Amino acid sequence: MDKITISGLSFFAYHGCLPEETERGQTFLVDVSLALDLHAAGESDRLDDTVDYGAVTSLISTAVTEAPCRLIEGVAEKIAARLLAAFPLLDSVIVTVHKPGAPLPAVFSDASVTVERRRNG
Repeated sequence: MDKITISGLSFFAYHGCLPEETERGQTFLVDVSLALDLHAAGESDRLDDTVDYGAVTSLISTAVTEAPCRLIEGVAEKIAARLLAAFPLLDSVIVTVHKPGAPLPAVFSDASVTVERRRNG
């Protein structure tokens, strides 16, 4: 299966379980990998035969920055479900939500969740 990948999308949002997370907010990063057949797009060179990256990015932005979730698992699930609903050419999506400012009692560079969802299951 062919893939379109968009990495390092950055959004400021208010997800988290702790009051300070939902009051102050923080930066979240999102990576997506979209699986679909790109043969027709490669031959036709037409946007109608693929998935518009701009539309994908706008959908992700809305999903991340609207109503907060307590868990980044919820953010990832919301993004995956909306991508599959909005773009019928997609067979599956892999979504990673990074929370580099997670309140962990250790020095770390990143905390993230990855979900993979298929159109039929």
